[in-house]
Amino acid sequence: MNFKEIHIGKMIEMRIAECGIEMSRICKFLKTDEEGIEEMLQSKSMDAKILLRWCKLLEYDFFRIYSQHLIMFSPPSAADKKIKEPETSSLPQFRKNIYTQEIIDFILEQINGQSMTKKQVMEEYGIPKTTLYKWIKKYPKKDE
Repeated sequence: MNFKEIHIGKMIEMRIAECGIEMSRICKFLKTDEEGIEEMLQSKSMDAKILLRWCKLLEYDFFRIYSQHLIMFSPPSAADKKIKEPETSSLPQFRKNIYTQEIIDFILEQINGQSMTKKQVMEEYGIPKTTLYKWIKKYPKKDE
């Protein structure tokens, strides 16, 4: 899965194929015609409200794909920033350092496939050294 270049329409199309849902059911659920559905599947992005309906229909969290992108590709926080009190917000707060199994597998695949060194992974994705070494110990290579 390429988390850097997200084409949400293609991912939805893949999920439709996996689930085997008929076009008539999709059209009825999304209240549109086949042409509208095809247009959505060709789209690289879409409105959050529509994406939420796709999530419900296909029983898959497509928003998590964007969350994974943020975890892997958001710029690192500056080390020299002054520590300040967290700003209060009415929006829910999420921890950035929650890694899914897909992310762990991707990172370990980069190291095991010798595409990247451990140091490169730590620098590129901002993963702490202790976390990376725990993953390596906990999830050994599949051929071992």
